[in-house]
Amino acid sequence: MPRVSELFFKTAIVFLILGVAAGLQMAISGDHGAFPAHAHINLLGWVTSAIFGGYYALNPAKAERRIAMIHYGLYTVGIVIMLPALYWMLAGGHPEIEPVVAIGSLIVAAAVLVFGFVVFSSTETVRSASPATAR
Repeated sequence: MPRVSELFFKTAIVFLILGVAAGLQMAISGDHGAFPAHAHINLLGWVTSAIFGGYYALNPAKAERRIAMIHYGLYTVGIVIMLPALYWMLAGGHPEIEPVVAIGSLIVAAAVLVFGFVVFSSTETVRSASPATAR
């Protein structure tokens, strides 16, 4: 499995654990005010990271490109900034932290654009000479 795939999958598992913990905390406390943060932890942290990992596992030539690791770093930094700030803003009642959430969100958006570039870019492949082309 390509390194970037493994990193995305490991990151996804960390966010799965954090998402479950956030859900348990809300259930135990009876305060569900942070449910949007819980949803973002699960969808951006767990599901999307796992999908990115799967894409790179299925496209190893693209996974080996430097931009794949840039995508991983940018996306991970974005969610590490955005998600705790979002949770603290909602669960702790700290609206003043919203600019930090916005900065993290913009970083995540930039990472998604990088992924779009990866998906739509061609991968230069070396083609072996087949009997039809080697005449």
